[in-house]
Amino acid sequence: MELYNKTAHELHELLQTKQISAAELTADIFSRVDEVEDKIGAYLEITREKAFSDAKAVDEKISRGEKIFPLEGIPCAVKDNICTKGIKTTCASKILENFIPPYDATAYKKLSAQNPILIGKANLDEFAMGGSTENSGFHVTRNPHDLERVPGGSSGGSAAAVAAREAIFALGSDTGGSIRQPASFCGVVGMKPTYGRVSRYGLVAYASSLDQIGPITRDVTDCAQVLNAIAGRDEMDSTSTAADVPDFTKSLVADVKGLKIGLPKEYFVKGIDSEVETAVRNAAKKFESLGAEISEISLPHTDYAISTYYLIAPAEAATNLERYDGVSYGARVDGADVVEMMTNTRTEKFGAEVKRRIMIGNYALSAGYYDAYYLKALKVRTLIQKDFVDAFKNVDLILAPTAPTAAFKIGEMVSDPLKMYLQDVCTVPLNLAGLPGISIPCGVTKNNLPIGFQLIGKALDEATILRAAFTYEQC
Repeated sequence: MELYNKTAHELHELLQTKQISAAELTADIFSRVDEVEDKIGAYLEITREKAFSDAKAVDEKISRGEKIFPLEGIPCAVKDNICTKGIKTTCASKILENFIPPYDATAYKKLSAQNPILIGKANLDEFAMGGSTENSGFHVTRNPHDLERVPGGSSGGSAAAVAAREAIFALGSDTGGSIRQPASFCGVVGMKPTYGRVSRYGLVAYASSLDQIGPITRDVTDCAQVLNAIAGRDEMDSTSTAADVPDFTKSLVADVKGLKIGLPKEYFVKGIDSEVETAVRNAAKKFESLGAEISEISLPHTDYAISTYYLIAPAEAATNLERYDGVSYGARVDGADVVEMMTNTRTEKFGAEVKRRIMIGNYALSAGYYDAYYLKALKVRTLIQKDFVDAFKNVDLILAPTAPTAAFKIGEMVSDPLKMYLQDVCTVPLNLAGLPGISIPCGVTKNNLPIGFQLIGKALDEATILRAAFTYEQC
């Protein structure tokens, strides 16, 4: 029956009406995993036994005639930097290769309350540092549309699992585009909520002022349902917002008449692939034909976003990763004394990209350079935030490419980290400003590689983003 090809909301209807069982659905997904996982490499850990046990419990609930939650019995993947009690959470790093958390991340705990079926923990760039999932400490994940290409990163495993039909939906995390860029590369929907909309408690920290958990799904309806499940205030996270969480599915109205959408001229510059630009501009024309008002806008400090991000994020990362010292928890490599033990542990167990960012971060925070680099980056961040505030005085949403290119080949940028960092040019401004954004598919290249565009909204206005994304998708 190939149930793995269906969306969560379609499967919910089939489960509720007893046309299928959760056990059948779970078996169908695992048959797909067994068929393609050795080619894709989306997972680091498969939770087969737990999945079938949970599916049995859902079927018993349905047999009693009870109503089930929208995501109940639906197979999902969770990025392996989100803590799962009793299940390994490695962050794709050798330093945490045997770490089993004693607690659940709040987002996963909230999701678990709806009783979805966890298929496994998804691969990522080590500690979420990367844009290709080539920096995993365990294996490279491949793009389901072309096995020679990357799925994007750092949530590449989550996006690949959904695109390859190895999960119906997934949770990812987005620090500088790590949900949206892989969603674009893999031809699925990915949303970064407003900073604070979803709790970060139990999300292993990369850059604490930028990280945010969000959904990766087949369509916009599933995205709204997953966001409903994970959003909300959490007393365990002082940065989570107390703002009311609306029912995001009520935003799924196919109507954008009168909606003002801005196209930032700084996102359509030299270096963007012509096929990507054409697809995104065609999406803008589609919105215009549906009654939206399209206008060109300026976000003048966009050129400084990459430099700002790659000072702030590594600085926070260097601080957050100090705790991996071979003493408290995680792996340990012995040495003649404590200093040598810590040095050996961090040298052997951290990958090259993580070590690079730790060194950049420590340099930016060091005496004599703090004011010149980190403090200045914080000031520029404020200017980038102000750009968005000014833009949203005139428009409701901003439409832009998600990434400047489609998926690139595995190994193509490994030797040039700066070239890799520039892939984030369209996504990092959003994280610096703490705003919500979604990437949805809008076409393919001549090589049949997916292209995505992103819609950026005002803080806590995920509803308008979902409404516009749903309208485009339905058309």
